[in-house]
Amino acid sequence: MISGKRILLVVTGGIAAYKSLELIRRLRDSGAFVRAILTKSGTEFVTPLSVSALTGEKTFIDLFSLTDETEIGHIQLSRQSDLIVIVPASADFMAKMAHGRADDLASTVMLATDKDILLAPAMNVRMWDHPATQENLATLRKRGIQVIGPNDGAMACGEFGPGRMSEPSEILAAIESYFAPKTTPLAGHSALVTAGPTHEALDPVRYIANHSSGKQGYAIARALKTLGANVTLVSGPTHLPPPDGITYIPITSAREMLKACENALPVDIAICTAAVADWRVTEQSNQKIKKISGDDAPTLSFIQNPDILATLSKQGPKRPGLVIGFAAETENVESNAKSKRQRKGCDWILANDVSPETGTFGGDDNTLFLIDETGTDCWEKMSKEASAAKLSVLIADKLKLNT
Repeated sequence: MISGKRILLVVTGGIAAYKSLELIRRLRDSGAFVRAILTKSGTEFVTPLSVSALTGEKTFIDLFSLTDETEIGHIQLSRQSDLIVIVPASADFMAKMAHGRADDLASTVMLATDKDILLAPAMNVRMWDHPATQENLATLRKRGIQVIGPNDGAMACGEFGPGRMSEPSEILAAIESYFAPKTTPLAGHSALVTAGPTHEALDPVRYIANHSSGKQGYAIARALKTLGANVTLVSGPTHLPPPDGITYIPITSAREMLKACENALPVDIAICTAAVADWRVTEQSNQKIKKISGDDAPTLSFIQNPDILATLSKQGPKRPGLVIGFAAETENVESNAKSKRQRKGCDWILANDVSPETGTFGGDDNTLFLIDETGTDCWEKMSKEASAAKLSVLIADKLKLNT
C-alpha cells in the first residue's frame, strides 16, 4: 500500500523522539522511502547517525548548509516527497507552524511545502491542555493538516493524561490509510465491534480484569470505517483514543457491554474482539473489603457473565449477517478455537496465541488463524493494523459474494 511512497519525516525535540526510529523501521519494512529532518532539539534525543542508519539516507539538520542547499535545497526537500510526517510534534513546533515562523530547516520546509502533512503531537498534559496549544491545533486543522493522537497515558514527567504520542503502529496505520485507494466496498453496511477488557467490580475500589489493550479491536473499527462501513465500537476501559468517524460507546462490565451491543442491533457485521471476563462475583460489596490483621483471605463466590458472542450468534431476526469472534488461547490454539466456533455458533473465528512470551496482549503485532466452515487459514505474523485491514477486505469480499 505504501511501497515506493516517499515519506519525509520531521523529528522534533521530546522524549517520544525515540519512537520515530521504530516508525522508520516499519516504514522501510513496508517498502517506503524515508528521508528525515532533525530539529536541533531533536538531536538531543536521537542522533543523526541512528536516523541515517535506519533510513539509508542523509539526515538533514542545518538550514544554512551550503552543500545541502546546492544539492537539494529546502524547497526541493519539501516537494520531493509524497507525505510529510512530524513525529513527534512538540508544542513549540506546532506554534511555529501555526504562526508561519521559518527560523530553522524543519519550519522552513513546512512553510515551503505543497504536500499534505500528518502531525503526531507529544507533550506534557498541561501543555497539551493549554489554550494556546489548543488554538494552534485548531488553526492547523483548519489548514487541512491531519492530526493523529495524542493518547492518554503515563508520561516521562510522571503525570498521566492526554499528550502521549501515538504508537508507531498507529501512525503507520494513518499513513497507510492516507495512501489507501479511496474505494468503499462496505458503504451502506453497518458494523458492530467490541474491544478491550471488561472490569468486574469486587467492591468500590477493586475489580477483576485482564491484559487486553484493545488495539486489535480499535484497528478493526478503523479499517472497517476506511472501507465505508458505519461502525459502532463498544469498548471496555483502554488508554486508546476513540477512532474518528465512528459511534463510540464506552462500557465497564460484561453486562454493560452486552446491553450496548443489543441496543446497537441490527447490524450487518458483528466482530467480537473484546476479552470479556468469564465470571464476576455473585455479590459485589458496597464497601471496601477490609484486610484485618490475623484474618484469613476473604472467600469469593463467582457467577458466569453473559456470553456476548454466543448471544449475537443466536438465530433470529436481529442476528447479524456475519458474526466473527476472537479466541485468545495459550495452548492448542487451533483446536480450541475450532471448538469455540462450534459452541458459540459464530460464522468465523480468529484465534491467536496470547501466551506471555508472544507479547500479543498489549503488543502491536499478531499471528492469527482464521477458521470458518471451510477450514483454517494461518496468517503470517503482522501488525494488528495490517491484520485489521486484511480482515476488512475479506469481510467486504464475503458480503459481495453473498449479495
